[in-house]
Amino acid sequence: MAFTLRNLSVLAYAQGFTLWHYKASGDRLGDIGESGYFNAASDMLTGGDMMMVSSPHGGRMLCVASCAESVLTAALA
Repeated sequence: MAFTLRNLSVLAYAQGFTLWHYKASGDRLGDIGESGYFNAASDMLTGGDMMMVSSPHGGRMLCVASCAESVLTAALA
């Protein structure tokens, strides 16, 4: 599977920070955290944004680390 822009939505926005939710259809959580997975949304994401990801395989919180050349995310412990 691949990233689907219509499954990405804003939950909250304040002072340049955005909390996102992404509903993954069939992708594994490990694949969603890979570098570049969210590249199609790079013009919407900002370093420091947080993302809640839900999928049939579970859920995960990600922090957007960078959007310069490729969207990088880091899983939150």
